[in-house]
Amino acid sequence: MPIKISKHIQTKAPSLFPDADQASVYTAQQIAELIHQKQREGNQVTLGLATGNTPKKVYQELIRLHKNEGLSFQNVITFNLDEYYPIGPDNDQSYTYFMRHNLFDHIDIQQENIYIPQTNSTPQEVAKYCQAYEDKIAEYGGLDLQLLGIGRNGHIGFNEPGSSFASTTRLVNLHPLTREDAIAQFGTIDKVPHQAISIGIHTIMQAKRILLLALGERKSEIMNKALSGEISVDIPASILQTMSQVEYILDQEAAVLIQEEDRV
Repeated sequence: MPIKISKHIQTKAPSLFPDADQASVYTAQQIAELIHQKQREGNQVTLGLATGNTPKKVYQELIRLHKNEGLSFQNVITFNLDEYYPIGPDNDQSYTYFMRHNLFDHIDIQQENIYIPQTNSTPQEVAKYCQAYEDKIAEYGGLDLQLLGIGRNGHIGFNEPGSSFASTTRLVNLHPLTREDAIAQFGTIDKVPHQAISIGIHTIMQAKRILLLALGERKSEIMNKALSGEISVDIPASILQTMSQVEYILDQEAAVLIQEEDRV
């Protein structure tokens, strides 16, 4: 089903913070406020979560809020955006390991409420598994909030350049730049997987609220393109320009080119 792109695009000005710490704390506060709101209503909340360096400080703040300020995750269901394929959940380079180490092992979330793409399916089984992951998200009524980072090539999740805006959860081929950026994690390029399972752009777009967090000068060029450039599958994050539920959260370094353009 094709995505209709609005001709009336009003990209929100990003929320700017002096540094990565303050941007991350603000992001965590937005998540915590939604959890509290749903608790007051007696409802569950479904969060879409990201991995990589960008959300680490967000998760640190959520852990602090849990341990020091009583934030409970008992009503929280989580779906992670992606996972390398193939990789086992106990591999210390897997996103399952990442999430346990950086968040889940430190909070009171119920283990049965954690969903992370598992990549132990055979190639013949992957499509069926991906559809089941989509169905599970739909079963919970979709994502109440999706936390996103952005790749230097504009990917969100592992929806690489060229990904259809109508895409759903599927097996994807990783872009060379994405694999290059993962060398620090895996040690050598030969150890970086060539594929991953990723929630699709259409699934992300259905989230009731989206927080895109970008930190550091190395994200400044792509953020400028994603915020003010042409809407194109060449920059997957550009589709977010059309969506009123998106908030861009940037530190000063990630916003440097945007601010320079505003001064021209």
